Amino acid sequence: MSHPLKIRPQDGCPKDSGEGAPQAGNALPGETDRSRPDSVRPAQPLISAVGLTKVYRRGNELVRALDGVSFDLQAGEFAAIVGPSGAGKTTLLHLLGCMDTPTSGELTLAGALTRGLSDAALTRLRREQVGFVFQHFGLLPALTVAENVAVPTLFSRRKAAARGAELLEKVGLAQRRDHRPHELSGGEMQRAAIARALINAPQLLLADEPTGNLDSANGEAIIQLFHQLNAEGLTVIVVTHNPALAEAARCQLCLQDGRLLSDSAR
Repeated sequence: MSHPLKIRPQDGCPKDSGEGAPQAGNALPGETDRSRPDSVRPAQPLISAVGLTKVYRRGNELVRALDGVSFDLQAGEFAAIVGPSGAGKTTLLHLLGCMDTPTSGELTLAGALTRGLSDAALTRLRREQVGFVFQHFGLLPALTVAENVAVPTLFSRRKAAARGAELLEKVGLAQRRDHRPHELSGGEMQRAAIARALINAPQLLLADEPTGNLDSANGEAIIQLFHQLNAEGLTVIVVTHNPALAEAARCQLCLQDGRLLSDSAR
């Protein structure tokens, strides 16, 4: 069985674990690294994926969208999922965010093994731990910016007003809180969508092509916002074809034909 790639903030991009005995500070999964004291052993990863596989049926054809993807990602990382169209990038993002379930393999998110969880438990885990940002913003046209940001709190017990005002200030939209989406620029709509994704204070922010519908100036502003959020401790994972956004991330998960490439170091 192959071992998950180890991706930590100090490591840069993932590399193969290699063959032979593990080096000090690099114990294999399931083993204890006795070469370092407890105080400096790495924390449990925020995300641990082992052999994630997703197979779809398309007519009489079986499509293997993901094929045995394994890696660990520590909290506080900023990672980009890259690769050609059809490589499985969005499929992987949906699995990591518990929006879909794998055909086989295991995902542990924030200490919770997702295999076997009920739909209600998966919904609760997703609501409490994950925020989502989409390429097409997904704002409700009849609602104001402030009301859009508060939508996820309808399904949680969080009070939206103070938190929403704080987030709108953070993303630079405090003066636009009473505007509706059609009155915003593309960059402003994406910043509103990011504020909405953060309203429940998740540990993990997942973004699918967040700069895909933006010009270069607005795209750069979104990249800088991701940097700011990551510097504050938020784990950020983006799917992107934008080279600037991919280079801004501290590591890359390079997919091709549903597989995680071993030569993904930049």
